[in-house]
Amino acid sequence: MLDLQADALLKQAAEQGAPDIADLPPEQCREFFKDFIVSVDAKPADIQIDNQTIPGPASNLDIRIYTPNQGSNKKPVLIYYHGGGWVIGGLDAYEGVCSSLATKSGCIVVAVDYRLAPEHVFPAAVDDCYATLEWVAANAASFGADASRLAVGGDSAGGCLATAIAIMARDNNGPKIAYQALIYPAVGLDPDRFGSYKENAEGYFLTQRSMDYFLEHYRPDITDARAAPINADNLAGLPPALVIVAGYDPLRDEGKAYANRLMQAGVSCVLTEYSGMIHGFFSMSGALDAGKQAVNQVAGAVQDALVQ
Repeated sequence: MLDLQADALLKQAAEQGAPDIADLPPEQCREFFKDFIVSVDAKPADIQIDNQTIPGPASNLDIRIYTPNQGSNKKPVLIYYHGGGWVIGGLDAYEGVCSSLATKSGCIVVAVDYRLAPEHVFPAAVDDCYATLEWVAANAASFGADASRLAVGGDSAGGCLATAIAIMARDNNGPKIAYQALIYPAVGLDPDRFGSYKENAEGYFLTQRSMDYFLEHYRPDITDARAAPINADNLAGLPPALVIVAGYDPLRDEGKAYANRLMQAGVSCVLTEYSGMIHGFFSMSGALDAGKQAVNQVAGAVQDALVQ
């Protein structure tokens, strides 16, 4: 059964004439998404927020560092990759999420403004996110972080990026990642393979048309594990994971299938389904109690994995 708060939010959006984002050009889509998420997410926490520019594989990258006020010792660090179908989303839309995670986990959170499609198609976002991992690992001490206690996380497209980065770090002898938090991750990208695409094709915020729109712009090669990590030959040796899925989400089944593949590969993994929720609820904690619960769950899991 659809959660009552989620149902009310969807009805309110429909009454206000909210568009299907697939009907908007990317620039307008980005503005709509940012304004909507800021209106329904928790307000940014009162913590230290610093903007920096770091070298990227093609151009400089903007990052935002969220440092919780508690404690004075070097803190663990969570690199958080934002969602938005590789086309929308950005630093400003995710201040509520990132500052909440920092405050609740006691970890420094680093967010990156990776390149978006269609201006930059696959694998530009992946390359930027891996470069951010390498920079954080090499420069953690400069902003009070402990590189030996490092996690990655993200929602939707960001969940895909987070676990793709974990696979790349394993395969390339890269920085050691201790944990991955994957919120309704887009790890399969194949509507014909996962029934939840058809079951939840319309009416629940993320639609089948929206996913088609994102993939048309991003142009991933789904045989490449950097685009669709569920197709990786081997998932053994990846960091322990939390995988969160939503019941009324086109991406539900691929998230569950990926969690099961992790478990089958011997990776410690917790799978949680918020059965009454819609895609995006993690970024709607100002309007949805389940969003608050999920943020608390992720923060607690990261804290348990990293904070000593």
